[in-house]
Amino acid sequence: MAEEIKLNETRNFIESFIDEDIAEGGRFAGMTVHTRFPPEPNGYLHIGHCKALVIDFGTAEKFGGLCNLRMDDTNPAKEDTEFVEAIQEDIHWLGFDWGDRFFYGSDYFAQTYEYAKELIRKGLAYVCELTPEEFSKYRGDTTHPAVSPWRDRPIEESLELFERMKNGEFPEGKYTLRAKIDLESGNFNMRDPVLYRIRYIEHHRQGTKWCIFPMYDFAHPIQDAIEGITHSLCSLEYEEHRPLYDWVVNNVSVPSKPRQIEFARLGIDHTVMSKRKLRRLVEEGRVSGWDDPRMPTLCGLRRRGYTAASIRNFCERIGVAKNPSTVEYAFLEHCLREDLNDSAQRVMAVLHPVKLIITNYPADKSEFFDVENNPNHPEDGTRPVSFSRELWIEEDDFLETPIPKYKRLYPGNEVRLKGAYLVTCTGCKKNPDGSIAEVYAEYDPESRGGNPADGRKVKGATIHWVDAATAKDAEVRLYDNLFSDPEPDSADRDFIECLNPDSLEVLTGCKVEASLADVTPPGHFQFMRLGYFCLDSKDSGEGHLVFNRSVSLKDSFKPAL
Repeated sequence: MAEEIKLNETRNFIESFIDEDIAEGGRFAGMTVHTRFPPEPNGYLHIGHCKALVIDFGTAEKFGGLCNLRMDDTNPAKEDTEFVEAIQEDIHWLGFDWGDRFFYGSDYFAQTYEYAKELIRKGLAYVCELTPEEFSKYRGDTTHPAVSPWRDRPIEESLELFERMKNGEFPEGKYTLRAKIDLESGNFNMRDPVLYRIRYIEHHRQGTKWCIFPMYDFAHPIQDAIEGITHSLCSLEYEEHRPLYDWVVNNVSVPSKPRQIEFARLGIDHTVMSKRKLRRLVEEGRVSGWDDPRMPTLCGLRRRGYTAASIRNFCERIGVAKNPSTVEYAFLEHCLREDLNDSAQRVMAVLHPVKLIITNYPADKSEFFDVENNPNHPEDGTRPVSFSRELWIEEDDFLETPIPKYKRLYPGNEVRLKGAYLVTCTGCKKNPDGSIAEVYAEYDPESRGGNPADGRKVKGATIHWVDAATAKDAEVRLYDNLFSDPEPDSADRDFIECLNPDSLEVLTGCKVEASLADVTPPGHFQFMRLGYFCLDSKDSGEGHLVFNRSVSLKDSFKPAL
């Protein structure tokens, strides 16, 4: 209940409304707060849905209430069991649960049909014969009312026709059932809206039992009322539909009267939030699937390495607003970086390998260094990392002719090998094309752990490495924004034109330390100096390691060669 919430907690406007509603004498005084999350099972949940479900489940959680999961399957044309199961998986992954309160909108088809007949009997609904073209023509405008020549059809005649519609006696488009409200309303949603239409299509759960289907604006308030929902939290586009929502629950004998409250949807730059557009990306093969790590779907973000904690934190920190706004994708990355900085194991990997040979290190010698798994959590312990004469380093950690402020390997410069020794570069060997084949260095045997015995100061950088004798090969996928334009949804062009041709770079022949050979997904890691990565849950397998870059580290110096 509201009194259980700490008094110093900041309220968003939805929570303030609920406080008023459950206060003494309020609309829902003494009642348990009860919300619902009603996704349409015609695609996978994306980050925009995530904001809605965090609001729905999170609000109920905050007030010690309940939240139902209800599949909005009133439109049989696009629904599929695959999407139902994926939605459930995503919600559980985020840490929310609906208990035994899992429903389908189609569970209420019979009751909704009876409520429609109740409206007809009350003279508040009628069967209309306008074609879709005529319906549009007679809808009127801001200065002219709508027209419906069938508005005064006798009640008994409408009841008979509606029954025959249900029995499949008429073709699609022949009749609709419309509410009788106000043809002159300035809110066009109230100009005798359609409540039912005829559709001859198989429903994924009901089969061919029904050939008339309720419109969302009619079915949704009835479903909420039947389930005892106190607060129906919707995105802002339903604000103009709220008068119709209230009209429905006030004019049929439903057991409760929920309150609808609207909030602004989530917008993120360089992203599209339309399931129709995301479906197009999948169907045209522009991405590898709904779970492509570049997609804003929860399964795609999860495969890329986003954690449930980072996404929930993102949704909570952007807040609940009444006015639409666009959030920078960089802030979502920031939330992930914060979480992984605390939790991810540190390992060494080389994405663009070049061989470093320590010429004065014995060829037949190898040793191990104990490396801390996570400096933020000493309790996570250490792991042994092997070291020998030949190592892999990043190609940009060596320059034959250094540029100003370059502190990595170049002839004569001394650097630290992370956790191992100090080495001084002595030169290199080149390939016929001029690229670097091998880099040579000598190590200081008295500097184990990177600390010189004589206490001298080392101005060179600390670079990471992987033992060539034990390194494992890996494929690494570097992801960038799927769209190069921050507003790909602009109406003046096809969003496909904004696809970023450099959104994926695949690196092969990368080298990772041996400890990564046996990890299982998701396996979150910080590749030292390179970013945060995870094991790909789909393409990685025995003998073929595939890592996805989840997010980069903060920007660091990169030489302009």
